[in-house]
Amino acid sequence: MISINKVYTGETDYEKNMRWDWNSLLLEPEDQDKQPLFKTYNQDYFPNADWLVTYMKDFAKNLNIDVHYNTNVERITKKNGRFIIYTAEKTYSCEALVNCSGYTRPFVPDIDGIDVCEHYPDMPVNPDLFQNQRVLVLGKGNSGFETADKLIPTAAVIHILSPSPIKFAWKTHYIGHVRALNSNFLDTYQLKSQNAVLDATVNKIRKKEDNTYDVNVSYTHAMGENETLNYDRVLNCTGFSFDSTVFDPACMPEVAHKGKFPAQKPNFESTNIDNLFFMGVLSHCLDLKKTTSGFIHGFRYNTRLLFRLLENRYFGQEFPNYQIDCSVDSLITAMMHRANTSSGLWQQFGYLVDLITINSDYKTCQYHEEITSHQVPNTNATQLKDYYTFTLEFNKVCGDPFNIQRAPDPNRAQESVFLHPVIRHYQKKSLINTLHLLEDLYTDWTHPTQHIAPLRKFLTEQFSTHAAPYQAPKFVLQYDHSQQMPTEERTKMMIKPGMRARM
Repeated sequence: MISINKVYTGETDYEKNMRWDWNSLLLEPEDQDKQPLFKTYNQDYFPNADWLVTYMKDFAKNLNIDVHYNTNVERITKKNGRFIIYTAEKTYSCEALVNCSGYTRPFVPDIDGIDVCEHYPDMPVNPDLFQNQRVLVLGKGNSGFETADKLIPTAAVIHILSPSPIKFAWKTHYIGHVRALNSNFLDTYQLKSQNAVLDATVNKIRKKEDNTYDVNVSYTHAMGENETLNYDRVLNCTGFSFDSTVFDPACMPEVAHKGKFPAQKPNFESTNIDNLFFMGVLSHCLDLKKTTSGFIHGFRYNTRLLFRLLENRYFGQEFPNYQIDCSVDSLITAMMHRANTSSGLWQQFGYLVDLITINSDYKTCQYHEEITSHQVPNTNATQLKDYYTFTLEFNKVCGDPFNIQRAPDPNRAQESVFLHPVIRHYQKKSLINTLHLLEDLYTDWTHPTQHIAPLRKFLTEQFSTHAAPYQAPKFVLQYDHSQQMPTEERTKMMIKPGMRARM
């Protein structure tokens, strides 16, 4: 696996340790003694994936989760507002369906001749079968680079190709981009060992009579140069996608991001099929290449959030919250506790937010933990005269991420590049003001002058702009489940007629 397993953190707090645990599932406090964390199973930093299977089996057993194993869903349809799920053994029916099926088929780019390639799930994994061969790897993600890395000792020539330059996780903070453990190949390119990374679009792949492949490409950064290259093997390592073939036309979900995902509203519900929700890696549709919903340590928080939304929608359960005094000191205490302990805000940086709503008496606040930044505008909080959001966020890295000029001045905290707290004050739908707190090497935001004093000053100033008390019931968070993503976001996600799916 490339999800880290950090056994030793120097911390004893369960919640804080989950900041560096990328494999364990979330447990309620009363269940934490029933199931050990993943790190008790294996202590390797990058464990063998078989340990995750063992952990998942134990998780289901120890928490008495009702799972029907070896059950193949053959077809899903919708009749009279209910989903019908057909399997060989049994037929299921439900009002609301949560699909957690993940990526079940390889993503195949729209390239003339792509059908003659070998695809990542099916290609041989024995490097000896590539001895002295010229190999083209399509795709510059982790699957492409791990493939190329394994072939370095045996292949004669290896080219990795896609239209766009490589993106590195250590620069973008997105772990789906190329990880350091898969980047050994770059040495062989830059140190002249017959290998290369090509930024180019594949126009056509043709298999010749001698079983070699002619691949016609147009280079991205070479003044439109076109060239035909010859290889012994072409490997498609462009990732995986959502398989919608199990759905009947009556409940066929729209897709997004070149068909890789089912398209979703901000509450993880299908954009065109009511009461059909998506979770697990499929929830990554809403924050693709931005944060961590494509991985266990991200979508476990999305899962908890969806559970809370479903409890509210179908069973009338109030979204979890707790009341605090509406005072500067109380908000500082609550925000600093979350900044220094929360794993959800840490792992889903800039995507999950805490929402603090001011009750109409302006004497109390309701603190709601971890809803998404897309969801806040779809709640009735936007009708309030005052509310706040609290997040942990990175700033964009420009240039060399290992050569950043820092400004260790609380008055310039908005320039902080590393993870740091951000507080925003809204009045109805209008953003009134924003405060960034200074980044910290130990991610400890308790310094009296660098963190607490600026936060106190900001909140004191914002409190002076609060509306006068008014008569209204205590605020109860309500979510508008009918809302779509903002138009500009949907435009980026949805496939247009005639759009070609490129790598």
